[in-house]
Amino acid sequence: MRIAIAGAGNVGRFMAKDLSRLGHSVILIDRDGDLIQRHQHRIPATWVQADATEPLTLQGAGLSTCDVMVAATGDDKVNLVSSLLAKQEFGIRRVVARVNHPNNEWLFNESWGVDESVSPPHLLTSLVEEAVVVGDLVTLLRLEQGRVSLVELTLAESSPAAGKVLGELALPRDAVITAILRAGHVVVPRDETPLMVGDEILALTTLDTQAEFELLLTAPENSPS
Repeated sequence: MRIAIAGAGNVGRFMAKDLSRLGHSVILIDRDGDLIQRHQHRIPATWVQADATEPLTLQGAGLSTCDVMVAATGDDKVNLVSSLLAKQEFGIRRVVARVNHPNNEWLFNESWGVDESVSPPHLLTSLVEEAVVVGDLVTLLRLEQGRVSLVELTLAESSPAAGKVLGELALPRDAVITAILRAGHVVVPRDETPLMVGDEILALTTLDTQAEFELLLTAPENSPS
């Protein structure tokens, strides 16, 4: 896959190095020539000195040949403009943008060409919640403009799901358990997989089914009538 990254700061360089290692073709775009000189020999990517908000320079950088665009600069205005150009001018299929200031997160949507946005402060908050909360649903990542979420829940002793196998749960149609973390190991979920107290359940849910999913794993079992 061919991926363009706007912004060769710490975040952009780390992503470029990681994606290159995974076999992707990476174009790293930054207007700071000195920064490029200092770092280009360390990362196997196509380095381009260009302004990510200028269509002509993006054309010259080869953006029209890319499958994915990542707007990863430290300036939210630049990330928004480069996202919009990537989607509308170059027809890039998937655009991912970094949100530097949490108050700007509401702007990073389809109107600006953003398919997915990542807000580091919100991710850190989620990780803190995950570390201190047992038995409550924690949203780790929002996808599809908030319509789908990656959520995590640690099974408490009171969970009605503890002791059952996965196939016994009547999961909502638009919710799927993607992984179970148990004692530091990843368990691939199957119908016959038992659920145990302390399991960290990772799941994808829609906004409409999240409450039902949480109820299934946290509510006390109904007493027989």
